[in-house]
Amino acid sequence: MAATPGSEVNVAEDRPSPADEVQRLYNETEAQVAKAMEDLVSRDSFGSLLVRATENVMGVTQITNGAIDLVVRNLRLAGRPDLTRLARQIARTEDKLEMVLQEVERLSSRVEALAGDAQVNGAAPRAGNGDSSKTAEPSRRRKSAT
Repeated sequence: MAATPGSEVNVAEDRPSPADEVQRLYNETEAQVAKAMEDLVSRDSFGSLLVRATENVMGVTQITNGAIDLVVRNLRLAGRPDLTRLARQIARTEDKLEMVLQEVERLSSRVEALAGDAQVNGAAPRAGNGDSSKTAEPSRRRKSAT
């Protein structure tokens, strides 16, 4: 039989392209793997194997957490409770410092007011003149303020 002109083209058209062949092989392989996985998962042995693997992972996780806690404790690094306690102490100290600052400002304004009154009255404070009444009064104020 002699090949008619153009018959080679007809034979080439009947054959699938390489891309089509790859796609067909991929789909066949995917179907086979899916069936194999379904068979594997449907067995009772797979369930027991999964349970054991999960137990082992959880056991290793607990051991690791315990070891990390032990290392942190032995290194004496600050943990979350330590940092929380320290933050509370710092907040209390800041509050006390703020109260002291307010008291200092109040006393400073009081001293300025007393100094202004002394200048207005024309009486300048004298040191060492033997008058103990002026020096005794501020000490009484200090005692009564505390």
